[in-house]
Amino acid sequence: MQGEVLARLAAVNVGLPAFADAIASQGAPVVDVEWRPPARGDRDTVRALELLWGVHGSAVASANEEVVRRIEASQPRAVKVAPARDMLPILSSGRVLLHSGTTIAWERVCDPQQRALAAACVFEGWASSPAEARSLLETGDVALAPGNEHGHVGPMTGVCSPSMPVWVVLDETSGARAYSTFNEGPGRTLWFGVGDEESIERLRFFRDELGPLMARLLDREGPIDIFSLTAQGLQMGDELHMRSQATGNLLVRNLAPGFAALGGERSARFLTGNHHFFLTLTMAAAKCASLAGAGVRGSSVVNLITRNGTDMALQVAGLPGRWFSAPAAPVQDALLREGYTETDAALDIGDSAVIECIGLGGMAVAAAPAVAAFFGGGAADAIARTELMGQITVGRSHRFTIPALDFAGTPIGIDARLAAELDITPQITTGVLHASTGAGQIGAGVAHQPVEPFRAAVLALAEDLDE
Repeated sequence: MQGEVLARLAAVNVGLPAFADAIASQGAPVVDVEWRPPARGDRDTVRALELLWGVHGSAVASANEEVVRRIEASQPRAVKVAPARDMLPILSSGRVLLHSGTTIAWERVCDPQQRALAAACVFEGWASSPAEARSLLETGDVALAPGNEHGHVGPMTGVCSPSMPVWVVLDETSGARAYSTFNEGPGRTLWFGVGDEESIERLRFFRDELGPLMARLLDREGPIDIFSLTAQGLQMGDELHMRSQATGNLLVRNLAPGFAALGGERSARFLTGNHHFFLTLTMAAAKCASLAGAGVRGSSVVNLITRNGTDMALQVAGLPGRWFSAPAAPVQDALLREGYTETDAALDIGDSAVIECIGLGGMAVAAAPAVAAFFGGGAADAIARTELMGQITVGRSHRFTIPALDFAGTPIGIDARLAAELDITPQITTGVLHASTGAGQIGAGVAHQPVEPFRAAVLALAEDLDE
């Protein structure tokens, strides 16, 4: 009898899988439970989480629901195109350049961003060469400012100078307003950290031809309902960060009557040949939505994430204006072009992670199985990654849905509590720049964000609610 009971015993292993493997190798039944201490066992973070899930749990939950409601209720529209100096007061006088990421001293700026900033100085006529421009930047004769602090979001290097045309995007519901430059497309461009004459010439084309034409097109055709187009693009294979070809085609279709009436063949050809043109529209709309959700006390929803190739930083809606930062991560899951290796790659860069904060990009990768090739997977892997992101979000979007998930909504409302507790951080679909040569984009992939800023935000939020 005793032997029969022992034969039916099975082991349950919690923790290190090696223990389960040892039992299984002896032919004994074992159930392996994947478990690890919350927040990797960090006591301060665990105590803060206990407060945010316990004493303050109801208040945090209500605040998070309100933030997501505001994000979902936002209706950002591109209402105007104008020179940046006319829309952004910081660029209206003096020599100032905006960049992606948070505040940074020139000597810490990564190589691709330095090249782009120097080229912008040449474009503005402040310097006659990149070398002269670097001297101005080193001495502070040309000042730097993070775009996010002034309502601007820029992809990759994120540089914006006074003469560059910008989209003006407005959410009338909340009054939030945001700006972004035109996307420069593939090749040798500033957003990819290339600062040669070819990249500067494209900026001149934007200033002299494309910008004024797009301003007239908007006046003629009316505002662009950005999220209406992005919702359609999700149904057509886009995730709106690394891939937005379908959504861009929808935009071109809507603008076609205006092009027919106003002309502009060169500009039309540029739009049809630039499969990233819609990216900066999505970014400005996402910035509007994130601003609409900011300022709800107690919310642990991450409403801003930014990187500059040196630092990564985030904000939570409950603590507006406070950045929590860490060193920028590498783009871990990347497909690089032939001839390049991981040692050639710059660290994660750009303001475009604001897209993930509203339920697109890496949150919606299941909608774009073609993107899975960049992290060595297929459609099933893309679905798995979206479901993983669902573990750290407040809910699912009602506006953005994914056909491959039976039209379930994308994960929305990144919860700093869940990211810190589960040690799962947002995955950002993004490009990879060369770290040192000015070669531009050398690949694309997924950047997993460091967990430390999420923990820091949890600690600060708990402290704020305890006051």
